[in-house]
Amino acid sequence: MSPDEPSSQLPLEVYASRHFLDWMGTEQLSLALTTYQSSRLLLIGAHAGRISGFERLFDRAMGLYGSTDRLYLSSKYQIWQLDNVLEPGQLYNEFDKLYIPRVGYTTGDLDVHDLAIDATGRIIFVSSLLNCLATVSSRHSCTPLWQPPFISQLVNEDRCHLNGLAMQSGQPRYVTACSRSDVIDGWRDHRREGGCVMDLASHEIIATGLSMPHSPRCYQNRLWLLNSGEGEFGYLDLNNGQFEAVTFCPGYLRGLAFWKHYAIVGLSKPRSDDRTFSGLALDEKLAAKQAEPFCGVMVLDLTTGTALHWLKLEGVVTELYDVQVLPRVQRPMALGFQTDEIARLLTLDPIAPLFG
Repeated sequence: MSPDEPSSQLPLEVYASRHFLDWMGTEQLSLALTTYQSSRLLLIGAHAGRISGFERLFDRAMGLYGSTDRLYLSSKYQIWQLDNVLEPGQLYNEFDKLYIPRVGYTTGDLDVHDLAIDATGRIIFVSSLLNCLATVSSRHSCTPLWQPPFISQLVNEDRCHLNGLAMQSGQPRYVTACSRSDVIDGWRDHRREGGCVMDLASHEIIATGLSMPHSPRCYQNRLWLLNSGEGEFGYLDLNNGQFEAVTFCPGYLRGLAFWKHYAIVGLSKPRSDDRTFSGLALDEKLAAKQAEPFCGVMVLDLTTGTALHWLKLEGVVTELYDVQVLPRVQRPMALGFQTDEIARLLTLDPIAPLFG
């Protein structure tokens, strides 16, 4: 991995399954990952038959939305827009994409989880601290847009741990929460089976009994999500509200993206010393399968549920939050704020005459 400061030696190692690099090359994509546990944006590509890894430090990096030429990233008290400044075919130090933080919104610590862009280009995000969906504001920390029907007031108490957002046709449609609690930190007492899914169009709770659900996504006419406390990737049957597990993955699941007939799932090592993540069914399933949890991503075949490829992270990174696919990107990098490179590297738009 390329570190945020060239002189630093970060104990981070990346391993891939035999055909992972071939798959990335064939599909012509790269991956962007966030980890708030070690405050990193990770960019994973393939170059000359080897993994191309690049990292930048963003304090408590979490929610991520990506495309070929733009990233949106939430951090501890800011949301960043990073734009690629390279033209097609242009390289910078052998990298084919260079994402630079161009626009920042100072939100304060809203505990921003999932983040997306609606059909008008507006940033929509989940504030777990305020138990609501919100957008950025030019004057205030945010503009609240929606709150669950069981939340009695907007207050910074993280009552239900609202965390996941699924967009449909460019609009927010479904959200996940770890409970329906209306008291401060009440969700922690309902981690094992208190999770739910809500439909913003009908204002109804459409599924209950989940274990710390995360990362709902609408794709190919299904609502997919991660039943994280059970280690399950699957979809919600919208006719009866039942979660249909497709694949068990050996880790605590957060972060979900799709490409063609593939699902890319983020895995984290459970925090055994943290009460929030202990006592979940995931622990029992790992023991029953004699499986060791790992941190990384798994590529799943949507038609069969089979795990096709994997990428493992070892060392300083033990948890992931979000995963995004970067189409038509081979070897991405980004600028951060730990060195003066961001001050020295200048790029310009074509000249715009002052007078027409």
